[in-house]
Amino acid sequence: MFGIAGHRAGDGGPVCRFDTRRAGREGGRGDHRVSVGRRGRRGAPPPFDATFVARWLRGSAAEIAAHRDFLTQLDAAIGDADHGVNMDRGFAAVASVVTAADGLSPGELLVQSGATLVLRVGGAAGPLYGSALREAGRSLGEASVFGLPELTSALEDALAGIVKLGAAEEGDKTIVDAWTPALRALREAHSAGVVAALHAARVAAEQGAALTTPMEARKGRASYLGARSVGHQDPGAASTSLLFGALERAASEAPPVR
Repeated sequence: MFGIAGHRAGDGGPVCRFDTRRAGREGGRGDHRVSVGRRGRRGAPPPFDATFVARWLRGSAAEIAAHRDFLTQLDAAIGDADHGVNMDRGFAAVASVVTAADGLSPGELLVQSGATLVLRVGGAAGPLYGSALREAGRSLGEASVFGLPELTSALEDALAGIVKLGAAEEGDKTIVDAWTPALRALREAHSAGVVAALHAARVAAEQGAALTTPMEARKGRASYLGARSVGHQDPGAASTSLLFGALERAASEAPPVR
């Protein structure tokens, strides 16, 4: 991950694979087939709404909690060894916000969740992920429902918020290296339908995170290590891939159109 003014963050750690069994997902990360159920691969689930956003955020909290030690191990190699703990604490607080939310629009829920991350997550992760959720929420505005194009735009604005705050680009060994390919895959798979498009985004995010391993960090604390940052996967990119995994499942678990 990369740092911002007044914050510190670390990259790196051993290259590990996600424990797919702990997340309890259908199809698993090791199986890239999509279970499309009664909707069909090109079928459209109901419009996204606040319930969908809540399901995504709760799923993200569960994923972060399940992989807390993995993320911390990545960060321990050339960082502060706190990314997993900080992210777990922050998303647990987000889950509490979701539980207490009553009548919020999807955008409002994301904005509140982003503000919570800024307050509860230490290092650079809080401001970066918090900014991402707030920008996504602002993109959705006051709409009560939205579709795949609006979701894509919201995720694009989220990435723009991350880039603006962290001044990173693809190839710097940061969150951006997972978020950017996920967005590319999402756009390219729009015509395949919601579930398939989000599946493609999740796979691309995981691949992007894995590809940070041979990179030399150019941003954040890890950049001070120069060539010694090579060989360690970026923890921020890894946590980003978990969020896209939760996003895919949130769409897959939507009730079928009646």
